[in-house]
Amino acid sequence: MSHKLPIRLGSTAPDFKAETTQGHISFHEFLGDSWGVLFSHPADFTPVCTTELGMVQKMHKEFTARNVKPIGLSVDKLQDHFNWVQDINNVNSVKLNFPIIADEDRKVSTLYDMLDTLENDPTNFVNGMPLTVRSVFIIDPSKKVRLMITYPASCGRNFDEIIRVIDSLQLSDRHPVTTPANWKQGDKVIIHPKISDEQASEQFAGFISATPYLRFTAQPKD
Repeated sequence: MSHKLPIRLGSTAPDFKAETTQGHISFHEFLGDSWGVLFSHPADFTPVCTTELGMVQKMHKEFTARNVKPIGLSVDKLQDHFNWVQDINNVNSVKLNFPIIADEDRKVSTLYDMLDTLENDPTNFVNGMPLTVRSVFIIDPSKKVRLMITYPASCGRNFDEIIRVIDSLQLSDRHPVTTPANWKQGDKVIIHPKISDEQASEQFAGFISATPYLRFTAQPKD
């Protein structure tokens, strides 16, 4: 479970074992051949996070359609998680069906560098122990970290954006394209710079060159 190097995009997501609201897991085994979204919460019974967990459940079909398994984390006890889930379900009119990790000993939080510091936020400590910041990790089926975001405590996460990023990553894994600013499903994409104009003419049904290095084409169909 040790992880000496800092996590970077392209790093292998550290494996770990943990207790969750859906039983004991080994993280890599839990992910299997799926993508994963690991997202942390400072503590149970926090207002913003209550809405976030409910939103992830409401978007269950969106995650499932993309072969994505969400998993939450908080540094409170497992029983506290179970009690919090009741609030999450009631407030959001859902029935949570994805796990929340009980990380009371902070092992997973330390592994993923998700713990706050006194210098950053002295209020984010309980009994001298740091709480987690609100991080998001998108992990692909090869267990590589593909995205990392850290949110401030006051701002709820935009899970439509997380779905958008997953769509972009999965598309660029299948085709030699990248996605422009504010891209969404069905919009034009950018042909990867490594592809020559000759290759682009063979692989895509036409393209428009805004500059020699910026070429737009219709989103490829699978």
